[in-house]
Amino acid sequence: MSIGVVLATTATRSGNYVDAVTRQAREAAEAGLRSVWFGQPFGYDAAALAGIVGREVSGVEVGTSAIPIFGRHPLLVAGQAQTSQAATHGRFHLGLALGSKAFTETAFGIPYERPIARLREFLTALRTLLETGGADFHGELLSTAPTLPVGLPGADPRVPLLIGAMGPQALRVSGELADGILPYLAGPRALSERIVPAVTSAAAEAGRPAPRIVAFVAGALTSDPESAQAAAVRQMAFYDRIPSYQRVIALEGAERAADLAVIGDEDTLAAAVRRYFDAGATDVVFTQTEIAGETDRERTVRFLGTLGRDRQPAGTPQAGSADSKAFAQ
Repeated sequence: MSIGVVLATTATRSGNYVDAVTRQAREAAEAGLRSVWFGQPFGYDAAALAGIVGREVSGVEVGTSAIPIFGRHPLLVAGQAQTSQAATHGRFHLGLALGSKAFTETAFGIPYERPIARLREFLTALRTLLETGGADFHGELLSTAPTLPVGLPGADPRVPLLIGAMGPQALRVSGELADGILPYLAGPRALSERIVPAVTSAAAEAGRPAPRIVAFVAGALTSDPESAQAAAVRQMAFYDRIPSYQRVIALEGAERAADLAVIGDEDTLAAAVRRYFDAGATDVVFTQTEIAGETDRERTVRFLGTLGRDRQPAGTPQAGSADSKAFAQ
């Protein structure tokens, strides 16, 4: 069980985003966090950025959460992933997602059709490329048959495939073909009662190991929770309009995305992390930690680092702070 954080920075136009986010990753690693993750906006390539940061900051896992498959081809994604895996000496995780209809059709100008079938074909082709260094796959929606080798020396072990899946069909495909999932806005109840059993059962039926459950949790440590909660309402309203998120939010008994944000003091964050692990998460990754400002973002990272050290295997040196001891109780 590990704790990580999504990295983002408000670097000004005169600054260098890659330099700034690398500094954040180094701070996270020094605090004791096990992993750092990158979303996929339009301004950078998440797989490339993860590879750069992972090469600069040793000892920390890096991952994408998550790259939409619409508008991309498994052969090109395989090359990106293997490059980052070799650059980080095996610490890269490839997170993929379906995206949304509105996002896909507006941004890429392509129809958002048969998403589950596309996910199945994409993962089938991608797994073959990563495992064998080649493929001869011809599906209904995509094909790949490279005439040159695809494998990359140094890209070991095989890149883990994690999917932003929460609906029943996506969970079944992920359990059968991926190594884990990246649920976001899925609270402990939704995880324990619906999501974890569904993906675990699908993996077992396919003869695969138990999947990794990397739960993404919006939240921050702050002394001004009211202001931070108001900011969360504004920033997370986007998800209230997406049906897939609406369904998983409702499973938790919440009305809006911001209701699932974990905002408050050390006890609030520690209790939330414990609930997610108890619900079946193998990893807990905090996102939107900057929601209460830069000072509170830094406080959040440092505190999560103490929790992360307490979640290391027996025999690993433990943090001795009062906060970390409280979490271990």
